[in-house]
Amino acid sequence: MTHPAIEAHKKSIAYAMARDKEKWLALFDEHAEVHDPVGPAPHDPEAKGFHGLAELSHFWDIMIAPQDIIIAPHRQIATGPDTAAVFMTMTNNYNGIKFHLDMIGIYVVNEAGKLTSLKAYWDTAEAAEKMK
Repeated sequence: MTHPAIEAHKKSIAYAMARDKEKWLALFDEHAEVHDPVGPAPHDPEAKGFHGLAELSHFWDIMIAPQDIIIAPHRQIATGPDTAAVFMTMTNNYNGIKFHLDMIGIYVVNEAGKLTSLKAYWDTAEAAEKMK
């Protein structure tokens, strides 16, 4: 049997790459939170993250929808009954600029297998430099 948080991760990246917002949002609990990246970023300067399905929908619109992304997981580690850590590389084609970023994602699910938390750790300064 596949670990539920790893299964949620696999579906999350598949739906993001397929640009299927409806299926991606359906992976989340109604009170879920997304921090992508963890820490301040141009789209989240106060590092509050995005909470609840309405804010996650907004996150999709500003961060996933305008990009052509490929996410390649390199290692997935179940770190408990409801949590997985994933090392991955994202290849992004944003406004005609193609670049790669290494990331670590932490996925947490509830008993129903719905994501309650997704935290992505990546270097925003590196991303900004590559988008110049």
